[in-house]
Amino acid sequence: MNPQLLLLTFCQGLFLTNNVTFIAINGLVGLALAPQAWMATLPVCGYVAGGALFAPLVARHQRAWGRKRGFQLGLVAAMFSCALAAWAASTQQFWWVVVATVLAGYYNANAGLYRFAATELVAPAFKERAISWVLAGGIMGAVTGPNLAKASKDLLVQPFAGAYLVLIAVALLSLLTLSFIRFPPLPVAAPGAAAGRTVRELMRQPVFVVAIAASALGYGVMNLLMAATPIAMAQCAHPFDNAAIVLEWHVLGMFVPSFFTGSLIKRFGALPIMGVGVLLNLACVMFALSGTDLMHFVGALLVLGVGWNFLFIGGTTLFTQAYRPEERTTAQGAMDFCIYATMTVTSFSSGALVTTGGWTWMNLGSLLPLAATGLALLWLANKPRMARV
Repeated sequence: MNPQLLLLTFCQGLFLTNNVTFIAINGLVGLALAPQAWMATLPVCGYVAGGALFAPLVARHQRAWGRKRGFQLGLVAAMFSCALAAWAASTQQFWWVVVATVLAGYYNANAGLYRFAATELVAPAFKERAISWVLAGGIMGAVTGPNLAKASKDLLVQPFAGAYLVLIAVALLSLLTLSFIRFPPLPVAAPGAAAGRTVRELMRQPVFVVAIAASALGYGVMNLLMAATPIAMAQCAHPFDNAAIVLEWHVLGMFVPSFFTGSLIKRFGALPIMGVGVLLNLACVMFALSGTDLMHFVGALLVLGVGWNFLFIGGTTLFTQAYRPEERTTAQGAMDFCIYATMTVTSFSSGALVTTGGWTWMNLGSLLPLAATGLALLWLANKPRMARV
């Protein structure tokens, strides 16, 4: 840990405050304004779809302007999109809420690169711990996000519209914090040398494919269940305060393990830790299928968060082995595009499944991507080490 990494960790906490608040309110805003109930999670879907849409553009902007200016541009986009969402929710214009969340996807894709920027602020031997520490900043989002949603629920006439305005202040604070961080220049190819491999060439490496697949599918399953939780709990007659409690414990599960996940990966390797993540996701499904009381939701989402942590930090660490320094923005953009594209599908599916098939069928449906993730990890683990790259 150093001062620069500490400031970036704080920015990650503010980013997760934004994300958790979005998760807590977007589905309910959608449920109140959508023409059809199955469209309720379209604002959630729009946020991650925007992340997928803008991920290649974010990579180009960071390559052209550097980390700091790229991250600052993302925060400007966050403030504009939150202002638009507040106006749209206040005037009960559902499709403009969706547009606002799509535009917010630029910030989502942008701040998603904090974890990679963390490895540039430390010596190479500490990259696993740097990723873990920055992601641990999400603990701040776990506490502030749900409470911010509760406190600002009735700030304006339309429920939750005021939360979008509060998120503008959160983005401003992050913008101020970023001004004190000095990022090293991004490596570039030497004059006359090749600019680096294309995404198609990078995809010929098994480690590249498996790291992306495990991270994307793990994130997709987490998003499938998390996005639908406030709606599922409302269907089970739980008040919003209970949903906020569940989301708080879920996000704590996502980020508290970050204090030791990096050390575990350093000791046991990324693949075993990712395998444990798959098993924890399966435990979440079993817990969710056992009942719909508050503690069932808390237990399932808490275990889901820890499973995501192991898969995502493990996948990110594994992925850093798959590209050269001058290829990092191209490779990182490709990874995040796949993650956000998968999350787009699961965000849309979660609304349709929870309002038609119910909480039980949605949990059963998550078993297929979990099985695919486990098989991919086993396949890579059984390949000779030199053949992985």
